[in-house]
Amino acid sequence: MEPLVSIITPMFNSETYISETVNSVLNQTYTNWELLLIDDGSTDKTLKIAEALTSKYSNIILFKNEKNLGAALSRNKGILEAKGSYIAFLDADDLWKPEKLEKQISFMTDDRYDVCFSSYELIDEKGNSLHKTVKALPVLTYHKLLKSNYIGNLTGIYSAEVLGEITTPNLRKRQDWLLWLEAIKRSGKPAKSLLESLAYYRVRENSMSSN
Repeated sequence: MEPLVSIITPMFNSETYISETVNSVLNQTYTNWELLLIDDGSTDKTLKIAEALTSKYSNIILFKNEKNLGAALSRNKGILEAKGSYIAFLDADDLWKPEKLEKQISFMTDDRYDVCFSSYELIDEKGNSLHKTVKALPVLTYHKLLKSNYIGNLTGIYSAEVLGEITTPNLRKRQDWLLWLEAIKRSGKPAKSLLESLAYYRVRENSMSSN
């Protein structure tokens, strides 16, 4: 049996992109996953779209924040609810390539890596390629990660089975960087990457990630 992967997706007024984002998970060649959608007080049609998805797919689960708490606390909520052996992250406007989970999980299980990430490509608000790939470092030590956040959150996966649940302080910025630092620290081993691009990062004027 393939290990269960929990995918954490915070949403805030994400009606424009959330269907496409979720479809990129539904299209994964790896099938044993649960998708935890955490709505952070959206005022648009995000909830309606999410509720339609949860009624159709039993492995898509929706959580609602009573008020807007920000990305860090929304992610933490998902991490604490996750049941998977592995935890992965996907923001509500980014996309995965179909073989993303399959390639990373097989790489992690075969070579016993606790933290894995990959290269990814940039797209614009409409989903057009910006012809730029953010290349992953082959090996990432704790010391190296202290200098700059080299892990694209949409590509990062860690083993919750080995490292436990890793939540982050409630910071508006850089909380994902702290999460990956803690993961590598707990692992005691460097993170390893797949050099190929496995995801698309949407560059937006005013997104959760850019503000």
